Amino acid sequence: MWWEYVAYGAIGYLVGSIPTGLIVGRVARGIDIREFGSGKTGATNVVRTVGARWGVVALIGDLAKGALPVLLARAVSDEPWVMVAAGLAAAVGHDWPVFAGFRGGRGVATSYGVLLPMNPIAAAAMLPVGIGLVAVTRIMSVMSVGMAPVAAVLFIVLAALDVHPWPFAVYASIGACIVVVLHRENIERLLAGTEPRIGRGGTRREDAAPPAEHL
Repeated sequence: MWWEYVAYGAIGYLVGSIPTGLIVGRVARGIDIREFGSGKTGATNVVRTVGARWGVVALIGDLAKGALPVLLARAVSDEPWVMVAAGLAAAVGHDWPVFAGFRGGRGVATSYGVLLPMNPIAAAAMLPVGIGLVAVTRIMSVMSVGMAPVAAVLFIVLAALDVHPWPFAVYASIGACIVVVLHRENIERLLAGTEPRIGRGGTRREDAAPPAEHL
């Protein structure tokens, strides 16, 4: 029914809008992490600004934001498109969160979290490749930009083989496009050889507001 799309789309957006990385930055160091590093609220920027331990906390939160709305939708509806609506809304909420002035992240972890309940085995199968890319390059954006299209292709192939419904492949494709578009600056830096490696690039941004004690 139409109300399921509206209801779970709204739930997905609101859950996705919870600014996990922003909250972690406030708790860990009392800062707005959007004023540092990449200016985003994702786990990668949390690692750069407040450390790996807190980055894991943000990562788990971002994954949960994607998975939970899909699980809730699946609990009440057998319609795959309702799950897609909930998951896509969660990814959009993370990228443009209503609770954080529409300034969020790039949606990598949250988008992946959406895929987990859709097809856990396929999602888990992508992990070794992603980990391998990071281990070799030491650059998170290589994994992010590389794995999004891989996920889309994998989910399309599995849909063609009737392993899971086609709506899941549609979500993976749309999600991949959003992730790649939001990484356009990273792609430019990768091509220029200036993209920071893991743990680097967490200094205050030039366009950030000055610290309160200097006002």
